[in-house]
Amino acid sequence: MPPHPTTRRLTAPRTPSRLLTPYRRLLSVPGARAFTAGNLLARLPMGMFSVSAVVMIAGTRGSYALAGAVTATGLAATALVAPWTARLVDRYGQARVAVPATLLAALGSLALVLCVRRGAPDWTLFAAYAATATTPNTGGMSRARWNHLLHGDPAALHTANSFEQAADELCFMLGPVLAAFLCGTFFPEAGTLTGVVLLVTGTLLFAAQRATEPPAHPRAPAGSPLRTPGIPALLACCLALGAVFGATEVVTIAFADERGHRTAAGVVLALQAAGSCAAGLAYGTLRPSGPAARRHPWCVAAMTALLTLPLLAAAALGSLPLLACALLVAGMATAPTMVTTMALVQERTPAARLNEGMSLAVTGLLGGIAAGSAAGGWVAEHLSPATGYAVPLAAAGTALLVALGTRTPAATTAPANSPAPH
Repeated sequence: MPPHPTTRRLTAPRTPSRLLTPYRRLLSVPGARAFTAGNLLARLPMGMFSVSAVVMIAGTRGSYALAGAVTATGLAATALVAPWTARLVDRYGQARVAVPATLLAALGSLALVLCVRRGAPDWTLFAAYAATATTPNTGGMSRARWNHLLHGDPAALHTANSFEQAADELCFMLGPVLAAFLCGTFFPEAGTLTGVVLLVTGTLLFAAQRATEPPAHPRAPAGSPLRTPGIPALLACCLALGAVFGATEVVTIAFADERGHRTAAGVVLALQAAGSCAAGLAYGTLRPSGPAARRHPWCVAAMTALLTLPLLAAAALGSLPLLACALLVAGMATAPTMVTTMALVQERTPAARLNEGMSLAVTGLLGGIAAGSAAGGWVAEHLSPATGYAVPLAAAGTALLVALGTRTPAATTAPANSPAPH
């Protein structure tokens, strides 16, 4: 099957001075800059809402326990609703579903602000925040567009996936910082209100780019992508990877607090995200060797090996600055691992269910984050924060076992999203 008419094939740069060449060519695809700008605007609030909600609720109700419970409820609701929203996106198109779903989620955020300001009963906070679960997976929709535009050009798609992963890391690095600044500088609700404006504006701009939108599949085959060979193992791997992220965040906060520098935890975690962002951009300039199924275990193995560094820095040296450096280096394995994971999801998911397949991967990550946060918090409290870094290391080891255990069948299975042979 020939590449999409708007596709421009990308080649790996031959000299270090041309590292950005693949990204320049990527964004030169007609319509790419417009939908990317809208998507980035819509994606930035994903790193803002949780922090804003915690600051807003804890500041007015005086309870971090209530704030944490409300945000956890929203996370659980998102994990349940996201695949259904993505299924509607696949069936009826991105614009027709994403806009009303975003407006409904925005109403949920506005309802949360009103409930907090008016002193409404606690249960209303849970209901309002749960309503935000309809927020569409903007990162997944952007990846689906790249998959549509660059179909038949694996090198270009690899660069696009790397770019999207770097964008994820950038948004989750800047989002919490922006939310904390707005809530602390202006008023507690400023972070949530700004996030709503960015989300709605970005989604409307993204949805308006109809020329690059993948076609809808109103007669998509019945059955969940969970039944597709190789997908259940990938979701299990995503669950373990999510536990790495959730545990690392909680344990780092606990470790910084134990050292009397709790406010520095955000900077330390931002360095980890920065390492992943830089590695993702660098990874996108390389031409992948071999299929993604063969590269995946190596990426997970690199993540597992590098996660020994934070454990050593915390347990053996007890130094927060050294821990920050260790997390910066360890974060460099995150983006290549997630890029390869999402590439496998795209390969193995039928084209008519691509948004749903990627949302299921995000659901696995969210479930892992919740489990990792709980496990990391328990170990940090009952043993020590330094010992808590064994939790993300163990989770990465589990992901590696899953990747190794499913490598051979996956590698020999034809990609579900590939064109049929002629």
